Amino acid sequence: MVKLIFLGSGSAFTVGNGNFQSNMLLVNNQEEKLLIDCGSDIRFSLYKEGFAHSDITNIFISHLHSDHVGGLEYIGLTTKFDPNCQKPNLFLSKDIASEIWVNTLSGGMSAVEGDIYDINDYFVVHKIDRYHSFSWSGIEFYLIPVIHVNTNFYIWPTYGLFFQVSGLKIWITADTKFNFESMQKYYLDADIIFHDCETSRFPTPVHARYPQLLTLPDAIRSKIWLYGYHPGSLPEAEKDGFLGFVKRGQVFEF
Repeated sequence: MVKLIFLGSGSAFTVGNGNFQSNMLLVNNQEEKLLIDCGSDIRFSLYKEGFAHSDITNIFISHLHSDHVGGLEYIGLTTKFDPNCQKPNLFLSKDIASEIWVNTLSGGMSAVEGDIYDINDYFVVHKIDRYHSFSWSGIEFYLIPVIHVNTNFYIWPTYGLFFQVSGLKIWITADTKFNFESMQKYYLDADIIFHDCETSRFPTPVHARYPQLLTLPDAIRSKIWLYGYHPGSLPEAEKDGFLGFVKRGQVFEF
């Protein structure tokens, strides 16, 4: 059995409502853990669920927005200087791996008293090829490229995860625009989908919006849990055929 714990289920700008950014923790029967994304409020969301930096030994990063990667400085520094901790494994695609140190982490982590560090001083980095996978706890996690930010010059690297546990096929979309045509295979193949869903009064063009998700066929909506939403009142997702909006701290067992 594997438990999927939502440390938070809110958007990047979630404040209040007892919620945090959408980061998740997978826990197996041996209490081994895989953190799926590591946002800037991770030290608070971990503590809220009874965990600490020392519990984080494996991390997957979907993309470089701060609500998904901003907590790596906290995890890296606290585990580095805690003699009881080993370097966490860091799983990420090659294109994200090529940018994460210079563009995200080096400013706060490269200068150490008496020395200069790089990412390998803090993490065991596992670079994954496009459309390839990594293994954890006997589970194969396939990286699924999604379109989150398109600059018109290039599509910013962002990856969801597709994996199978106890015969169930699970798709975590990560942050993504709505694009049923290009992602139809995963909508149809998955048994359970955890889907990015923007509910802001002032929606951005880089997330799937609730009205767009309403256009999905009934059979697909019936296997979707929604997350990544803004604070405030929410649509009645169950009445619209979805499984519902994920709450902070909600646990799914597979």
